[in-house]
Amino acid sequence: MSEETMKLKFIGKILITGEMKVVTGMHIGASKETVKIGGIDSPVIRDPMTDFPYIPGSSLKGKLRSLSEKSLEKELFAISHNPDINIHVCTDEHCEICRLFGSSKKDKNEEQKHIPSRLIVRDMHLSNDKELFDIDTGLPYTEWKFENSIDRISSAANPRQIERIPAGAKFKFELVYDAEEETELEEDITRIQMALKLLEQDALGGHGSRGYGKVKFERVTYTGYPREYYVSGDESYILKDRDSVEDIVTAFKGGKND
Repeated sequence: MSEETMKLKFIGKILITGEMKVVTGMHIGASKETVKIGGIDSPVIRDPMTDFPYIPGSSLKGKLRSLSEKSLEKELFAISHNPDINIHVCTDEHCEICRLFGSSKKDKNEEQKHIPSRLIVRDMHLSNDKELFDIDTGLPYTEWKFENSIDRISSAANPRQIERIPAGAKFKFELVYDAEEETELEEDITRIQMALKLLEQDALGGHGSRGYGKVKFERVTYTGYPREYYVSGDESYILKDRDSVEDIVTAFKGGKND
């Protein structure tokens, strides 16, 4: 009896790059254990090597996933280790959400099934640090935001200090998409574009309902790396600097750089 074999699918990678501009102050918090006595109540996360604020890829990917789930009206399930958090996970490898963002769920036979994410979201690092270096806020590259919560019964104020990445800060972003099915290529890239547009009309980070975290994606560029490039090392296969989903998908399926 011959053993059943499985052939891995891979037709290439698509690199999506650009710049994310912070339009209103943004707060993505660090651990409160890092707060010093007399310091700010809610600090932002910083790169320990440069002390620049940065945006973790996990924060961006999680937001893109949640907005995609909502827009596609996907059924949500409580995750096992935290029943208060609901996300969409299933065992259908062709699911629009799970094939892009990954899934780990038991199927009807109670067997754990893993669907690897086709989308890698990199950490985003500050690209205009020189412009922010001289801002007069008392904090390096960020700003203080003083807020009060008011007790509705006693009218007592509860002041707090929140650190924010200021409006005008810019971050380089990089997404890497693993192309595995040519028939799903255009839909997947379109869904990524959709999620970025949704985020521009939503908020990234905390306190979005109070005006924080509006962002804008600029100079978005698609670069294709077909499988032939990796196998041969021939850089003529690279599909450079495409500026639309239609352009990169057409070029990628054609397998050559026009």
